[in-house]
Amino acid sequence: VQLQASGGGLVQTGGSLRLSCAASGRTLSLYDMAWFRQTPGKERGIVAAMRWSGSSTYYADSVKGRFTISRNNAENTVYLQMNSLKPEDTAVYYCAAGRPRNSLSGDYDYWGQGTLVTVSS
Repeated sequence: VQLQASGGGLVQTGGSLRLSCAASGRTLSLYDMAWFRQTPGKERGIVAAMRWSGSSTYYADSVKGRFTISRNNAENTVYLQMNSLKPEDTAVYYCAAGRPRNSLSGDYDYWGQGTLVTVSS
């Protein structure tokens, strides 16, 4: 599975962005999908995830109520809608695909390149 993330950019505090992750090589409908983010000097951490069936989601506490993960299996694309953005959301965001496992916040098998989100204060 090859993943291509896009949609990052510069936005002011309180603004919104939508990240996209387009897949090729295999259908995403077979995989759990997730978004991670990383800032310099910190480990990459999970932001949001969705079960392959869409039946369940996971959100980090820091983004609950502001971010929404969604997927369009027909378009082989996963999205991350980010609202009410804060400066602390500034990071490189990565999409990931994983074979279904017990936990949505666990390991993932395939990674896209990152897309930079910068939130100005």
